[in-house]
Amino acid sequence: MRTTFMANESNIERKWYVVDATDIPLGRLSAVVASILRGKNKPTYTPHVDTGDNVIVVNAENIKLTGKKASDKIYSRHSGYIGGLKQVSAGTLRAEKPEKLIELSIKGMLPHNSLGRSQFKKLHVYAGPEHKQQAQQPETLDITNLI
Repeated sequence: MRTTFMANESNIERKWYVVDATDIPLGRLSAVVASILRGKNKPTYTPHVDTGDNVIVVNAENIKLTGKKASDKIYSRHSGYIGGLKQVSAGTLRAEKPEKLIELSIKGMLPHNSLGRSQFKKLHVYAGPEHKQQAQQPETLDITNLI
């Protein structure tokens, strides 16, 4: 009788990937990166275990927003006080904090629980082409053939 394989911390291998975000649509990039962070690209994927890999996204300032999203898409947050609503367009956010734009998009595609928070910690986003994770010897991942 065969049993179902369940991954645990002792049999998970984590890799490091570098993804270049230059001229890739935001949603397409986010979907691929979220899938890698969750571990869905591995045959050992287990839904309730963090089996994903670490992802470094570089050149976040060159991300592409299709259509009129730069002016029409609005990100909102509220301080909890009266009149505390803050809104910023996607184009403004891309110009001022491009890392935040990608992080918000990917975070929305992960589970909204403690598992999703631990998976999100394996994401590293940088506005320019340089990153601090050279010691992990990350592999370059070309996602243009995955989307």
